[in-house]
Amino acid sequence: MGIFSRISDIFKSNVNDALDKAEDPEKMLKQMVLEMEESVNKATLAVANAIANEKSLERRITKERSLSQDWHHKATQALQAGREDLARQALEKKAVADKNANDLAGIYEQARSTSVKMREQLDALKRKLEEARARQSTLIARSQAAKAQKQVAQSFSGVGSDAFSKFDKFEGKIEKLEAEAEAFEQLSGENTNLDEQFRQLSSGATVDNELLEMKRQMGMLGEGDKQAGGNQ
Repeated sequence: MGIFSRISDIFKSNVNDALDKAEDPEKMLKQMVLEMEESVNKATLAVANAIANEKSLERRITKERSLSQDWHHKATQALQAGREDLARQALEKKAVADKNANDLAGIYEQARSTSVKMREQLDALKRKLEEARARQSTLIARSQAAKAQKQVAQSFSGVGSDAFSKFDKFEGKIEKLEAEAEAFEQLSGENTNLDEQFRQLSSGATVDNELLEMKRQMGMLGEGDKQAGGNQ
């Protein structure tokens, strides 16, 4: 009966703990099902041997009872023939056959009870094996989903964040350079505009002076214009 105890331990094992300890849960599940199948095969062989033993005992009992009847028939023949001595010997043989049949009957009943229990246990193990096979695909799917969920969680919990952080920092540097370039461009534009105004002011004064000189030479200046020109 030790084989059934060992197989029961396999079926009663905590699958979640096995998955936690396993490097590859999917491979572990497949291996567990293979072990269950192997154990069920061994249990099937043990039940077959028990049934074979039961049948063998049954045949031996039938044989001993047949011998008992045969010696009883021979004892009757000997008495009818007046051979009491042969009848006694035949009855002695019959008694041995009867004893053997009675002794085997007790062993047979025990063997039959054992084989019945073993068959019931084997049927239960087969049902559990079928259940394990049915659950295997579901557990593998759950394992794959858990792996994917774990990878996503790790991505959001800092795994690989260095690359994102560097990227953001690099983007910040570019924005800073763009801002500085824009500021310098703005300052440069202001300086250019100021210089241009001074150039225009200077250019305007030269033209005015030249125009006034021409008017003076041509006698086109009034007294007020002459005084203004003299002041310049």
